Amino acid sequence: MDFIPDTATVLQFAVATLVLAITPGPDMTLFVSRALSQGRAAGFASMLGSFCGIVVHTLLVVVGISALIVASPGAFLVLKLFGAGYLVFLAWQAIRYGSTFTPATVRGVERSLLRNWATGFGVNLANPKVILFYMTFLPQFVSAGDPHAPGKLVFLGLMFIVVSIPVTAPMVLAADSFAALMKRNPRITRVVDWLFAGVFSAFALRILTAQAK
Repeated sequence: MDFIPDTATVLQFAVATLVLAITPGPDMTLFVSRALSQGRAAGFASMLGSFCGIVVHTLLVVVGISALIVASPGAFLVLKLFGAGYLVFLAWQAIRYGSTFTPATVRGVERSLLRNWATGFGVNLANPKVILFYMTFLPQFVSAGDPHAPGKLVFLGLMFIVVSIPVTAPMVLAADSFAALMKRNPRITRVVDWLFAGVFSAFALRILTAQAK
């Protein structure tokens, strides 16, 4: 099929994706924190939201919108401020509500899952570093003169999700198992809450220092 890159390109992309998937970032921090505080369903919901954000980023690269955002200093600054502010908001939530929040009803669980999906989607979509990454990473595996370049970019973007799942899903499951220990020891719970708040804040600072190149 014309939209599938050659075998060598697919293998190289898979290896690069695995390396990137195990690199800590705000997305992974969110998955783990939600799995710890609300269970594996919440962790997977936020992970699905992040993957949906990846699809959007891929499409933005294909149509060239990401390049326009990076090329506009004003738009890029607004995106940085919004992304960093969102992570600071999550840090504040981790400290204020922590891992003591548990949905009380089935209806509440449904609303929580949708909210977790939206949070994962928002964290991924509002991260300017992800835009920079997709602008510089995906095009390396597709020739600019290839008439099937758009289809190949979409294929690789979806492949990124497929290859990342075996890395991210076990971490969500492990966090869910660790949650039982946290519930038995409130002191550990609060330490973890402050730890995640610190990590989110650190990523917010990194976003603010991102430079369009």
